Amino acid sequence: MQRPPSPEQTQRDQLHGRQVAAMFGRIARWYDFLNHTLSLGLDIYWRWRLARVALPKPGGVVLDLAAGTMDVSLALIRQYPDIRVAAVDYTLPMLARGMQKLEDGPGERILPAQGDGRKLPLADESVDAATIAFGIRNIRPRMAAHQEVLRCLKPGGRFCILEFGTGRRKVWGGLYNFYLNSVLPGFGRLISGDRAAYRYLAETIREFPDERQLSQELMDAGYARVFHVAMLSGIVYLHVAEKTGELRGETGAETARGTASGAADARPCEAGSRAGSPDNAQAGAAGQDSVLRCFTPQDPGKGPDDE
Repeated sequence: MQRPPSPEQTQRDQLHGRQVAAMFGRIARWYDFLNHTLSLGLDIYWRWRLARVALPKPGGVVLDLAAGTMDVSLALIRQYPDIRVAAVDYTLPMLARGMQKLEDGPGERILPAQGDGRKLPLADESVDAATIAFGIRNIRPRMAAHQEVLRCLKPGGRFCILEFGTGRRKVWGGLYNFYLNSVLPGFGRLISGDRAAYRYLAETIREFPDERQLSQELMDAGYARVFHVAMLSGIVYLHVAEKTGELRGETGAETARGTASGAADARPCEAGSRAGSPDNAQAGAAGQDSVLRCFTPQDPGKGPDDE
């Protein structure tokens, strides 16, 4: 049984989260371009596969955690047009950037909300599935996010994680490792002007546990079954963790959608307030006034430079 974190560790984790949020806020305008460029467009396919294995029930609700600019949220809506998506991210500028993509039609089925993956603004057993793409590395402690998603999932629901494999393992004779450690930070700095952000990316990939260790973490968090699929020689992994209940089958059964049920009441942000309201004057960028902000008074979600 895991010991609860010390107050000092909790403070360090909160500071880390705010620093990461501030970093992503700085690169939000370049985020999509650099994702597509640095992955040679493969990230689009990876996100499609992530959405594919979520398998929500018709008319259900999916949590897209660390939704960022909402590419996964849109992939989910395209594959499951009758669902609703709660797009939750800690970084408001990323969500505001993603809001621009919702103007062509699917926006009414996607609810962007700024919130903490360790304290989700969702009711118990309120979502049919949950996804996170390249975001679980940024949450500390990870176990808190694993358990919080488990709390929100309905029985049999899936938590689908798209993440890099550990950067400690040599891939393609070390060519990928050279790219990760040298090319990626340099190109990221050249385009975004923020070398630290892409150096952080390389460092967190190197520090991330391998697929077996992450599977064990998820089992320890209480999931009934966990499996993973390697993509691109193990540079990226797709992990699926299922909550105990009516399990949905192996990855190959991606088209078995399950029986119809009514849409869940996700009840996002019960204690939150809309940005731009008298209770919250922190939003300023275009699009941010349509994003719910969901934080407790003890953790108001401010970056280290916010006033």
